[in-house]
Amino acid sequence: MRLKFWGTRGSISTPGKHTVRYGGNTPCIEVRLSKDQLIILDAGTGIRNLGEALIENGESIKAYILISHPHWDHIQGFPFFKPAFISGNDLTIIGGETDKVTLQKMISDQMNKVYFPVQLNELKASIKFRRIGEEEFTVFDAHVKTIFVNHPSFALGYRITHRGKSIVYISDNEPFDRRVAKSMRNVEKSIIDKYARIVGDPNKRIFDFVKDADVLIHDATYTPEEYVDRVGWGHSHYLFALKVAAEGRVKRLVLFHHDPSHNDEKMDEIVKTCKKEIRHHPYKFECSAAMEGMELEI
Repeated sequence: MRLKFWGTRGSISTPGKHTVRYGGNTPCIEVRLSKDQLIILDAGTGIRNLGEALIENGESIKAYILISHPHWDHIQGFPFFKPAFISGNDLTIIGGETDKVTLQKMISDQMNKVYFPVQLNELKASIKFRRIGEEEFTVFDAHVKTIFVNHPSFALGYRITHRGKSIVYISDNEPFDRRVAKSMRNVEKSIIDKYARIVGDPNKRIFDFVKDADVLIHDATYTPEEYVDRVGWGHSHYLFALKVAAEGRVKRLVLFHHDPSHNDEKMDEIVKTCKKEIRHHPYKFECSAAMEGMELEI
């Protein structure tokens, strides 16, 4: 599998001279299987540049777009994804939904004529929607497994396994704390219950999900100091991301969903600190922070 990062930032896009290296676009990752088949992880603002590249290459597009959750930073690029405007292209959007709002409505609402000049039903590509929960299914010849993570109101993590290699994508996830969970009102109760039932550390659900992955892409939005004032916001600090990687015995950790206030210099500092932590413990995995344009092959 080959990965390319088109969007690495969380919450809101942050273009400018201070985010050139790590990137200012919101989440989007291109995954290519062995036959060049295309899977796209999230549709943040980064998907616009991916679409431009696909058009430039003259590809006829058949792709699966796996949405972690419908917060704006993860879907706001879709209305600007040029392949969706071209007849003959085939897109399947996969993600969760609630009892009140379907996946299709979550995507189409942001293209309501009040907010956007082109509506979803006016796009020329064939666009299908598939609702999922915690389950396992096949995309092309890859095996996909999902898990609900700890994030308002819900979010999914994805594990993609292809020809003996696995990547795990957990873009938005907060350490689960039983005491904090008792007062939470913005996470689906069924998800809280899944974690609360675990004997011992409830985060073992995540540790088991990522077990032995070749690449783990995990939320590391905050520093530990920042996280103290942001408990309940649905994101991790980098020490927790390191713990997930260590407990899961992954081969490589990629820090993801960078905070909008973290410029390139701050991100360099975070990576340096993480590498010190890895040497200190010592952990066995490699660690880097996602950079826009970065490519990995596993």
